[in-house]
Parts: sequence; C-alpha cells; structure tokens
Amino acid sequence: MSEDKSDLDQFSENLREMTAEFHKMAHDFFEAQNDQKSDLESDPMHIGETLIELSKYYTAHPEKLIEKQMTLWQDYMTLWQNASRKMLGDTDVEPAITPAADDRRFTDQEWQENQTFDFIKQSYLLTARWLNDAVDEIHPVSGHEKDKLKFFTRQFIEAMSPTNFALTNPEVLRETVESKGQNLIKGFENVLRDYDAETGKFTVSMTDNMKFEPGRNVAATPGKVLYRNELIELIQYTPTTEKQYKKPLLIVPPWINKFYILDLRPQNSLVKWLTDKGYSVFIISWRNPDASMADLDMSDYMRLGTLSAIDQVKQATGEKQINTVGYCIGGTMLSCTLAHLAAKDDLGQIGCSTFLVTQTDFSEAGELTIFVDEKQLADMEQMMARDGFLDGRTMSNTFNMLRANDLIWSFVINNYMKGKDPFPFDLLYWNGDNTRLTRACHSQYLQEMYLNNNLVKPNTVVMNGTPLDLTKVDIPTYIQAAETDHICPWKSVYKNTWSFSGPKKFMLAGSGHIAGVVNPPSAKKYNHWQNEDVPHDPEDWLAGATSHVGSWWEDWHKWLRSKSGAKVAARIPGDGPLDVIEDAPGSYVKVRY
Repeated sequence: MSEDKSDLDQFSENLREMTAEFHKMAHDFFEAQNDQKSDLESDPMHIGETLIELSKYYTAHPEKLIEKQMTLWQDYMTLWQNASRKMLGDTDVEPAITPAADDRRFTDQEWQENQTFDFIKQSYLLTARWLNDAVDEIHPVSGHEKDKLKFFTRQFIEAMSPTNFALTNPEVLRETVESKGQNLIKGFENVLRDYDAETGKFTVSMTDNMKFEPGRNVAATPGKVLYRNELIELIQYTPTTEKQYKKPLLIVPPWINKFYILDLRPQNSLVKWLTDKGYSVFIISWRNPDASMADLDMSDYMRLGTLSAIDQVKQATGEKQINTVGYCIGGTMLSCTLAHLAAKDDLGQIGCSTFLVTQTDFSEAGELTIFVDEKQLADMEQMMARDGFLDGRTMSNTFNMLRANDLIWSFVINNYMKGKDPFPFDLLYWNGDNTRLTRACHSQYLQEMYLNNNLVKPNTVVMNGTPLDLTKVDIPTYIQAAETDHICPWKSVYKNTWSFSGPKKFMLAGSGHIAGVVNPPSAKKYNHWQNEDVPHDPEDWLAGATSHVGSWWEDWHKWLRSKSGAKVAARIPGDGPLDVIEDAPGSYVKVRY
C-alpha cells in the first residue's frame, strides 16, 4: 500500500508541476496574441459563408438531416449490439467499421483487444463517416467552395481523433502509468521548447534539428560555388569519373524549399548518383529572401535565376548547348524560361529538358487550390505587403495540413503526450528548413498559375517583356510524375504532354511528391510505369503502360545519356574561366529564419 501511495503522490506532484507551468505559458501566449496587431480577418480561409450554406441546406431540408441522423443511429445500434455480444463472450463479431488500410493511428493492439478502446475507435470512425457523408450531401455548395468545406471537415475529423487525447489513447495512458506522469512533464517541456514566447508562435518539432547541418551530413556531395548574384548561387559538383558526358546538366530546384532534397545523403542523393554516372552536374541554390527583395517577381527569378545559370554553365564548361532538369515549381520556371528562349529564337542552347513532378496546366492542380481564391489571395497580399515576403512557416504549415495525421498529429502525440524527443530524420529536417517567398514573385505565381491558369494560354503570361507560348518548346522532354502526389497530381503533370511540341516521354513513378522522385535504384522500392505512346487521355496512357519494379532513375539515365553527347575529360570545378567562390553547398542554403 505504501508503494502505491508513493506512486500516487509522485504522479500528483508531477501533475501539479505541469499545471503550474501550463498556466504560465497560457498567460504568456494570450498576452503575445493581444500584442500582435493583425489586419486580417478572423476567418482567413473564408469558410464561414460556406458553413452558413450548410446550415441553410439542412434547415430547408429537415428530412435529409433526419435521414442522416437515423443512419448514424442505426450504425450506433449495430456498434452497441456488437459490444454487448463481445461482453457476453462471443468472439466471432464483425466490427461495425474498420480503419482504412493506410490509417496507422490505431495499430496498437489495445485498439483491437480492449473492448473499451475498440468501442471508442469504432464510434469515432462511424461519426467521421457520417460527417463526411453529411457534407457530401450539400448540393447548393459545389466546386471550389465544396472542396474547401470537405478539406476543413477532414481537418476537424482528424483533430478530434481519440488518438490525439491522452485519456483515450492507450499508448499514452500506458506510458503515463509506467512513468508516473513523467511523460507529461517531459511533454510539456517539449511544448515550452516549441513555443516562441517573443512571437507567440508555436511550431511542432518533427526532428532534432541539432543533428543536421548542410555541408556536414546533408547537402554534402563535394563541389564548388562558381557563381553568385543577389538571388542564386551556382554549384558545380566534383566529378567522380575520369570522363563525363559532353553536355553539362543544370538542375533547377524549387525555391519554396532548399535544393538539398536532391542531395540528402550519399545513399539517396540524385546529385551524387548523376555525378557517378558521368554527368557534369550543376544546381541552383536559391537565396532565402528578406524584406529588401520584396519586389523581385517571376521575371527576376527567370533573369537572375535560370537565364543567369544557363549562361554561367555554358561559360564554365565552354559548351554551347546544355541539358536541363526542373523540379516542381523549379520546373514551372524552367518551362517559362524555355518558352522565353523559344520566343527569342535562342532555344538551341538547350538540348533536352526533364521535368520532375512539374505543373504547367493548373486546371486540376490538386488540394493546394483550396487555399487559392480571390478573397484568400487578398488577405495574403495584405500580409506580404506588410512583411515583404511570405513566411516559410506559412507555406510549410499549408503542406503539412494536406497530411495532418502524418505531419502534425503523430508528432503531437509523440512529443507532447508520450514526452519523447523527435527522431533524427534528414528528410524531416529538410522539410522544416523552409524558405521565404518574395511578395511580388509569390503573388504573381498564384495569380498567373493557380488562379487564372494563364501559362497554358499562348502569349498571355509575359516575362522580361516576352509573351510566353509553351507550344513553341520543341526540344525533347522527359516528364516524370508520381502516382500518389498530393501537391502535383499525376494527371495534372501529364498535361505537360499537351503543352510541349517536341518529342516527349512520360513516366509515372510509384509513391508521392518526394519519395516518387528521390528513389535510388539501390533502395529497391516502389515501381514505375512506362509507355512509349503519349495519348491525349492520361487514363489511356496508364491502361497501355507496363509496370516495372523499382526506381525509374535507370530509365531516365538511358534516355538522358542518349542526348548528352560523347564522353570528354572530366571537368574540375574552377579549372574553367569561373573562379571558385567557396565549397559546396555554399552560403545561401545555410540561411534560416
């Protein structure tokens, strides 16, 4: 008895300590919120009007609401009957509902073996299904507003999962009993660590940022910075072969993230793999902008970014023609650059181009369109006008919301309820190493691409005084998409085959926006589909495609090497007319805000 009392006393003391700290943090948090003057609306996603339409619909059609309620009641009755049978010893009871095959929240055995937790789980899943069905029913709300309503309904449902609450999560309860509440104390210490008292902002830690450093254990492929301007650094990688393909290869990564997603570690570095294959690899490292760069728009990103890089690669190697690769928004900018060169009758300096999960037609651009409409853009413009940029955390939070269970709630449970430190993971370090976006460039990008889909309208988008027409891009293109990509859906990426007029090859990789690209052959993961034909309909392409086990990199290498010329002596960075500025990965990639 004395030992039990001691455990209870220890638990109570831990709980009192945590409560006191919580009250102090809550006071500081609300003080910080009061100090922050925001001109933005309290409903920045403008979902309120749509919720009113939902209420009006069911008020006007009470029979629909009654029907939905009766369905939910019948589901609950089935659940109660099943629970009663199990309590009476019946072991052959089919569940009223089961989690989706890819739902990892309920993997702990207690969710299946403990009747109480099994009941809580099924009750939650039934209610979630009912709520989704109720939203689907609303016919007066359609299109963009319906998509927003469904998205935020999903956010609410995921937030209310019983796994996200200590008293209904068996793993957390087990940890709390075994540690006498120390997990809650440590969890609250993690909360304090992730809360910035000065700004009043809270960022969920996904990994141990102290374990990684660009140039040491990420972005560590040897190379040199040969060129720098106010927007980019250009890196040339040190060759690992005696000879290299004649045509150098320039990679244009996205500027909404750091470039080293393509150079995380030697085992999965696309940069190193290409270098080992004998390519003379260059990559752009975009600057993480500050307020002084607010007026840099997409024309500036082309002029100072892709056009400058192309010129410098040619100067460094002495070659008149190079090959290019664009990733995500970097690929969108590359397509604009190719159209610009075509309009200037100067596309001959590019031999071929590869586009990795790149969109040029944004008519079906996936869930990110939920965040783009006139009202939301007006709010964003107001915020960017104040700061001169869009804070990288804002964009990062947007991407995380698309996969909230994996990228938000799993870390809330691990860090704050179980009291564990996040696991060191290079990919999540990169994911948190976000970049700012200049006001002018980001505004133009959202307006021209996402809101108005102007890039596929010939001569509508004008950059550096040149109307852009993608159909004038007649060089060979390799277009890669990823099967489960939620940022650039594969059928949207497929539309690039409609835009470019030259010889083209489309390839569909397994997995999503990151793993579908960064999938080295040595990993022996996923699969990819090939089809030499390029019909108009993506479904027709898939129906005629053949699935191949493993990475698509070797297929791309086979295509690319045939367009890279003969082998020449390997090029050592700095041996040409461009002097070495510093070692890779340079300075721009190390700037964090």
